[in-house]
Amino acid sequence: MRVLLRSIAAIVALVAVSPPRAQTYDPAYPVCLQVYGIEGGYISCGYTSMAQCQLSASGRAAQCIVNPYFAGVPARGRINRRPY
Repeated sequence: MRVLLRSIAAIVALVAVSPPRAQTYDPAYPVCLQVYGIEGGYISCGYTSMAQCQLSASGRAAQCIVNPYFAGVPARGRINRRPY
């Protein structure tokens, strides 16, 4: 019984220590390029507009998608510009 518990604990420890996966979507950019290939594809988020992304996707097995994790531009605070 102890051997079984130790082996389960060892497996759980190995799974918990595995490296985290990289984030697919970059929250700093609103548009991503999804590229398809025989060996697999990838997603590259680094475009500020859909037109910019479509230029990169032109002639390739790729499509432009809206980044679902885009953080957006931080809202500016209102500035009171009343004359004194």
